[in-house]
Amino acid sequence: MATSAQELIASDIHAYLAQHERKEILKFLTCGSVDDGKSTLIGRLLHDSKMIYEDQLDAIVRDSKTTGTQRGGVDYALLTDGLQAEREQGITIDVAYRYFSTTKRKFIIADTPGHEQYTRNMATGASTCDLAVILIDARRGVLPQTRRHTYIARLLGIRHLVAAVNKMDTVDYDEGVFDAIRADYFAFTSKLGIDEMHFIPISALHGDNVVEQSPNMPWYQGATLMHLLENVQVAADKDIEHFRLPVQVVNRPDPSFRGYSGSVAGGVVRSGDEVVVVPSGRRSTVDRIVTMDGDLDEAFAPMAVTLTLTDDVDVSRGDVLAAPGGLPYIADRLDAMVVWMADDALVPGRQYIVKHGTRQVVGHAATLRYRVDVNTLQHEAATQLELNEIGRVEVALTESIAFDAYGANRDLGSLIFIDRISNVTVGAGMAFDPGGSIAQAAWDRTPHGELHAAVSRVAADERAARLGQHPVTVLLTGLAKVGKTVIAHAVERKLFDAGGLATVLDGQSFRLGMSRDLGFSPEERSENIRRAAETARLINDAGLICLTSFVAPEEAVRERARRAIGEDRFLEVYLTAPLAVLKDRDEDGLYAAAERGEAPHVPGVTEDFDEPVAPDLTLETERLGVDACAERIIELLRGKDFIN
Repeated sequence: MATSAQELIASDIHAYLAQHERKEILKFLTCGSVDDGKSTLIGRLLHDSKMIYEDQLDAIVRDSKTTGTQRGGVDYALLTDGLQAEREQGITIDVAYRYFSTTKRKFIIADTPGHEQYTRNMATGASTCDLAVILIDARRGVLPQTRRHTYIARLLGIRHLVAAVNKMDTVDYDEGVFDAIRADYFAFTSKLGIDEMHFIPISALHGDNVVEQSPNMPWYQGATLMHLLENVQVAADKDIEHFRLPVQVVNRPDPSFRGYSGSVAGGVVRSGDEVVVVPSGRRSTVDRIVTMDGDLDEAFAPMAVTLTLTDDVDVSRGDVLAAPGGLPYIADRLDAMVVWMADDALVPGRQYIVKHGTRQVVGHAATLRYRVDVNTLQHEAATQLELNEIGRVEVALTESIAFDAYGANRDLGSLIFIDRISNVTVGAGMAFDPGGSIAQAAWDRTPHGELHAAVSRVAADERAARLGQHPVTVLLTGLAKVGKTVIAHAVERKLFDAGGLATVLDGQSFRLGMSRDLGFSPEERSENIRRAAETARLINDAGLICLTSFVAPEEAVRERARRAIGEDRFLEVYLTAPLAVLKDRDEDGLYAAAERGEAPHVPGVTEDFDEPVAPDLTLETERLGVDACAERIIELLRGKDFIN
């Protein structure tokens, strides 16, 4: 323990505890192939940072003589390898957690096993970590298990990697060995999209570059491992924009109190904020944020709180309270990368209990799209996933769930597969963003080449001042013949007459030009909306209001459009009317053709239409005329401060 901390404890224990409580926590894991020195590294970190009590050190010195692997020296791996089998074999089997702190940070370390048969344990340890220390033996270089652990760490959302080339003492601290391993490993990780990557040559056994700079490697002038751990910035990895609270308990201690308890999974919530209950779409306002220590003005992840609402809305365990802008996806089918952890293979069609957040539903693998070769990262055709294999799976559920992509929110993007008979966890899944053709989704495709967007010399606030408006895209969605296009043009006229500038993107005109190559399958509809969203974004960048009228039948695709354009400048208006009324308006005979089987892709007849979960405005066009609907949209724009 640092001297300054000891002095503060001696002089003012309360000040020390307050300082300690305010420290940021970094969760990291050590992983890599077997016998790369993971446990020894953690023991060295604890020892050199003065985090081992004297009686612990005495016990380790004593045990090193009987079960250690260092031939008389102190075996620091014994600090974490606590199981008898681990000490006998000199390997890690289970995940061992250790806690320590420095003057800058508190740390939770997960020491994970290197053997391939314990890959499931490694995935468990990685699932909550912010950073991974990948150990590479300087004598053996990058091994298949090194690549597997690296791939799983990135798959599980870890954005910061430290490649620690260990046992440099066994290769005489040779810089050439380190450079060759770094080049080999970088060639692999460059395909994974790692946000931050560091390489450090170390000797965990002797402490080189672990806490103190090593005099044995003067050619390395970079940071020590401890310096990186203390200073890596992980706060920016958290989602602070999209509030999420999966409801774990409906709290009713007496008839006068109804609260909804859970841990905040993303974003920030404040008293007075509007929230949406997902999947029902009901809206209310946060009244109180209740905790054991009293009411709070705001709460954020990962705080455990109870929210009370101003309205008596129906909220149950498993529902999600979310901010209106950028809701979770709602679907009973989704794609996920699955790490299989059971001896019995994952076979499409076999049913499992799928745990998602606070809910459990029954589900199965509808399609195994491909298996990943972790050595080459190539996608391979497969009919099942064996133990420790990783693949992309289309998951079909008996009920719809509210989820986010795992990369955006770990809590709402993770799935756990449980065997229905043994109740044993057999797999872990990480959900993808939906959006039409999952296997070839253009939403997620990386553009070819080194492309960079040009920056305009006219600032957004300059455009707003010149035009007297703020750019926004209004998506008018609903079934065919509900009045989307005619209402959009009515709004355009009213804005123009009032001195504003808007333009209309209507579905039919868009298909005559930009999307003339597309049909009406779900995949092609998704691509049509993607192109429209990108066009609308460019129109907004020019300072204009964009009024779009598209059927856009999938909620997931509409949410992708919202995120592509920007949630702060996107409004959704849902136009609705009874199907019988729409058929009466249908002079083109679209609905009649669908009923005769001549038009296979007509939402509302031959395909589903997902009603918007929480639209900014709903208009019943059977009851309201075109002018009245246009006025309501103008009021919405004015109320949201897009126009004066």
